[in-house]
Amino acid sequence: MAPRMLAIYGKGGIGKSFTTSNLTARLAFDGYRVLQLGCDPKHDSCNTIFDGHSLPTLGEVWREFKDQGREDQLQIGDIIFRNSLSPTVPIFGCEIGGPDVGRGCGGQGISHGFKVLERLGMNQWKLDYIVMDFLGDVVCGGFATPLARSLAEEVIIVVGHDRQSLYAANNIAQAAHYFRSMGGTTQILGLIVNRDDGTDTADRFSDATGLPILTRVPLNQKVRVMADACKLALEVDDFNKIFSDLAGRISRREIPPCTDYKPLGYNEFLNVFGAEEPPGRPTGATKADLFDSEFKMAPLMPELTLTPVRQVHVTDPAQRRVQEMLEAIGVHVTDLIQDHDDGITVTSGSTEIRIGESSDLDNKVAFLSALTRSGQAFSLIDLRHADAPSYR
Repeated sequence: MAPRMLAIYGKGGIGKSFTTSNLTARLAFDGYRVLQLGCDPKHDSCNTIFDGHSLPTLGEVWREFKDQGREDQLQIGDIIFRNSLSPTVPIFGCEIGGPDVGRGCGGQGISHGFKVLERLGMNQWKLDYIVMDFLGDVVCGGFATPLARSLAEEVIIVVGHDRQSLYAANNIAQAAHYFRSMGGTTQILGLIVNRDDGTDTADRFSDATGLPILTRVPLNQKVRVMADACKLALEVDDFNKIFSDLAGRISRREIPPCTDYKPLGYNEFLNVFGAEEPPGRPTGATKADLFDSEFKMAPLMPELTLTPVRQVHVTDPAQRRVQEMLEAIGVHVTDLIQDHDDGITVTSGSTEIRIGESSDLDNKVAFLSALTRSGQAFSLIDLRHADAPSYR
C-alpha cells in the first residue's frame, strides 16, 4: 500500500517545521513508519527529529552525482536518512533543498526533487506516512506540486493570529480550490493555530472561509527555546497531549476533508480584520513630485525586442531543439533532464512533460500546442509515444 501523503503548508516562520516535526515524531512513537520530507530551500525541516543534524539535501547530492556523470547511480541511502527517537522508534527524513541563495528557482528544485523521489520508488516504500513540510508564501508552481499533481492526499495549513500568515493560508486555499476544480483530488483538512495567544483573528478567518480549526498550539516561551535548540515539544506534557490527540485523529481518519470552504477575495479578507479598501484609485505622482528640474525622457530605442531570460541552459543539440520548440509555442521551460529510461523530461512550473526521444518532435509539439491552447491546467503530459499521448 502506498504511504499516506500529508502536506503541511504555511507562511515562512509560522512554525511549519515545529508542527511537522512534533506530528511526525508523535506518529512514529505511536508505531507508524514515517518519513518527514522537507520542501523548503532553507532545508531545516528535519533538524529537530535528527538531534540537530542538518541533512544533506537531495539537490546537493544529485548535483554532485550529475557533475560526476553518475546521476543514474543515485541510491535511496544517498538522500533518505534514518534516526532513532528511542531504541525501538525509527524515523526517516529527507530534505529536498534548493539552489544557493539568489542563484536559482526554489520551485524548480522542488519539482525536480519529486521526480527523483518517484524514480526511486517513493510510492512503493514501506512507510505509513510521508509528511511534507511546504513553504506557503511562495506562489511559483514548484511549491504547488502536491496540489497540482495530487501528490498530497490531505493538506493542513499552519496559521497564527497575524494577517500575514492568514493571507498565505488564503492563497493556499485558493490554489487547492483551483486544482480541485481542474480534477485534482487533494483535500484540505483544516487549520492549526500555532502560538495561540488567546485572541480570535484566526477564528474569524475560519468562520469566513469555512476552514475548521483542528487544534491550537499555545504560545509558550519554554517550548520556543526548546524548538530553537532542536528539541521536541513532546517532552512537555501539555504539548504531548496536543500532538497525541491530533496524530490520533489523523490516523483514525476522524478529521473529515473540508469540501465547502470558500477562499476570500481581497475585500472579504480585509473584513476579517475590520478593514476595507477605500473607493477610487490612489493619486498618481507627477514629475514635479519626483524631479528638482525639468526632466526629458530619453527616446525609446526603435524596434526594441525583450527576450525572456532562459532559466535552463542546455548544450546538447537534441535538448536545445526541444527547449526552442517548446518556447516557440509559449511553454516556459523551468527544468530539463534526460535519462536512459524516460529520455527527455521537461518541467514547466508544476507540469511535467515527458518528451522521450527527440524523434517525431514536430507531432509531439503540435499535440502539446493544442493542449496549451485549451487553457486547462495539467500536472503530467506524456508524449513519449507520439501515436498514443496521455495527460492528466
